[in-house]
Amino acid sequence: MRKCPYCDFNSHPLRGVLPESAYVAALLGDLEQDATGLSERPLQSVFIGGGTPSLLSSAAINQLLQGIGERIPCAPGMEITLEANPGTVDTARFEGYLRAGVNRLSLGVQSFSADSLVRLGRIHDPRQAHDAVVAAQRVGFREINLDLMYGLPGQTPARAAEDLAAALALAPTHLSYYQLTLEPNTAFARTPPPLPEEDLIADIEQQARETLAKVGFSDYEISAYALPQHRCRHNLNYWQFGDYLGIGAGAHGKCSDQATHRVERRWKRSHPDAYLAAATERRFVAGRRQLAAADLIVEFMMNALRLREGFAPALFEARTGLPFSQASPRVNEAIGRGLLEDQGNIRTTELGRRFLNDLLAMFVPGPAEERHLT
Repeated sequence: MRKCPYCDFNSHPLRGVLPESAYVAALLGDLEQDATGLSERPLQSVFIGGGTPSLLSSAAINQLLQGIGERIPCAPGMEITLEANPGTVDTARFEGYLRAGVNRLSLGVQSFSADSLVRLGRIHDPRQAHDAVVAAQRVGFREINLDLMYGLPGQTPARAAEDLAAALALAPTHLSYYQLTLEPNTAFARTPPPLPEEDLIADIEQQARETLAKVGFSDYEISAYALPQHRCRHNLNYWQFGDYLGIGAGAHGKCSDQATHRVERRWKRSHPDAYLAAATERRFVAGRRQLAAADLIVEFMMNALRLREGFAPALFEARTGLPFSQASPRVNEAIGRGLLEDQGNIRTTELGRRFLNDLLAMFVPGPAEERHLT
């Protein structure tokens, strides 16, 4: 396996045999440590992602999900998502994942253009992408997300439309449609490919929104489109600034003390070898940080303002433990500039969605404000 040139995730090329039994055992030990004191809060979703989790056998996924259920209460009808690379799955794997309890698949297709897939460094071709979706549907998966990129090297609106049409022809219930960006410390950042101009990218995005709306998909988040009743519950929790446990190499988690409203982020050892080596003494955590008031405001807005419906002030107070008055001056300023609107919920206008980074920058305080908020 190799790493894609655009990818800045904590993924590493696979050398030799994946020690999946040891890794799953480490994951469960990690969970036991993180879940201490959380028995009164049932788990609402599981998302098995990062790197290529579909390299794990169905037996390993079954072992993981059974172990989770033995260690933490799980809500009825819990959403369980598995990310999969179309080049690493087949019918037998899909059958095994479904039997293990996975009920939602997220397939990293990225493009249905053979040329684009080669330039993106993907290991699958368009036929494998098509066949993977069909195989998943045949074995019984009903919730299927397709990851699709736009703004690809040499891409025109016409070629982007062909990609989207190919995806919709497979009848997914959810689409993650996002722009290719050049992230630091990636091969593409070191040697940038020729990308479309910004105006052309804006045309591609608008074209996609119109096409998807015509067939019943709503853009409920800045890069997520879903048919009615098919939104990703796990990701909605992120965007609503909910709590989550992050287990595994390089995983990040966020957890709140509901009595004190203190919010802590913690992250795990990033390299799989170091993570596995730490398992015997359960030294999984690489660092932790308690969020100050200024952090809470910025992070809440970075998530909630991605949602088309925005947020209610009561949600801000419940998730941050702060009075909304600590954020309202900046909210009112953004409303005055036409970037936000108050329709019961605080949400972005079309102008605000277009200039989301500028909007979010308004909530980053200066040093004097940080001292006041803390």
